[in-house]
Amino acid sequence: MHNYANSDSPACTGFKRLNRRSFAHVSSLGAGSLWLTQLAERLAKADEKKQPPKSLLMIWLQGGPSQLDTFDPHVGTKIGGDVKSVSTAIKGIEIAETLAATANQLQHACLVRSMISKEGDHERATYHLKTGWRPEPTVVHPAIGSVLCYQSANNIEIPRHVSILPSQWPARGGFLGPSYDAFQIGDPAEPIPNLTSRVSDGQLKNRLGPLLDTLESEFQRGRLSNLDRERTVHRIATERAVTMMNSEQLTAFDIKAEGETTLKQFGDTSFGRGCLAAIRLLAAGVRCVEVELTGWDSHINNHNLQASNAKVLDAALAATLSELSKRGLLDNTVVFCGGEFGRTPRGNPAEGRDHWPHGFSVLLAGGGFRRGHVHGATAADVDDKANDPTSYVADPVTVPDLHATLLHALGVNFQEEMITPIGRPMKWSDGKLVPQLLS
Repeated sequence: MHNYANSDSPACTGFKRLNRRSFAHVSSLGAGSLWLTQLAERLAKADEKKQPPKSLLMIWLQGGPSQLDTFDPHVGTKIGGDVKSVSTAIKGIEIAETLAATANQLQHACLVRSMISKEGDHERATYHLKTGWRPEPTVVHPAIGSVLCYQSANNIEIPRHVSILPSQWPARGGFLGPSYDAFQIGDPAEPIPNLTSRVSDGQLKNRLGPLLDTLESEFQRGRLSNLDRERTVHRIATERAVTMMNSEQLTAFDIKAEGETTLKQFGDTSFGRGCLAAIRLLAAGVRCVEVELTGWDSHINNHNLQASNAKVLDAALAATLSELSKRGLLDNTVVFCGGEFGRTPRGNPAEGRDHWPHGFSVLLAGGGFRRGHVHGATAADVDDKANDPTSYVADPVTVPDLHATLLHALGVNFQEEMITPIGRPMKWSDGKLVPQLLS
């Protein structure tokens, strides 16, 4: 894909919008526009009084976790299966007993039990949940973390968008360009590869000086970046990589600095270590971190597969909510925990549950979301082949509406219309705000 937006500045040439800064600049040009200048000054002062910018933590459960085996058990019903429940910090609310530690931290969360989607294929549904849009052939939409990074200035030396333990479909920059793709790493227990030079300092200096200049001199013709008329995308990427290699902010990736007691709280798993690394990265100024736990696609042996994954999720999610709160990060961090869809209420002949986008659960926390709140409900029984499977859900929340609400909680105007590089008007979301989810 062509790199349409290679600057980390929100004011990308390839996209047209009038923001407060440009408004202040334009209004100050005309001598007879005093009132516009005064208005711009008031807007600038209002910006200064805003809360610190918010960040996003995506705890992504790839494969489709079963709502009945996690956040929405129906114990003692035909669809409930073998799951038992446990009381939570929210009075009168129970979740699966395999999430007992998370249950004790649910006062921090807003539980949505009525998500609905129109996508039941893994790849398409993942795209839908991560971008807020259904796939279409004419445009590739940016993931929500990419939108958040595009909306903010780059003031750190390490990547602002990080994906930990990604599998098939990590977060992408879409039409914003690959510079907004998530930086991908594996288990945080292992060092980040390619951060140490394989040559001497003298050789490296020569490569980044005369040799790079020679390489770029002919190549740069017609290949300069959108915003930087002096450097190619390749040179910009090289400079950023070198800056990162020498940055003290790399210590944010080092979970060993946390101590053994904290590490144990998250569980001795790569996913648990990923969640702890995410907290450190968010504290360092990273705007979006996605941590993935795969393995939820339980077409066979649903109960055991879901219970096994839930055990890994439980320790890490509970510790994440607790630590974010203790460290004073929860107010300015929006947490999303969920997958691309749920599982069928009725089991199949292989003792599994199949794909079910007609009523599943996600957990939201932090930012401006209500705490200790449960939204929506699912029926105690349903015919998988019903003409209207959405009748299974009370107070449904669509994927576009969820994204609009997430963007709003992150301080992004989801109705802002951009003009993409191919001249197409595009909003960040075509959903509607769900005020019941917000504090």
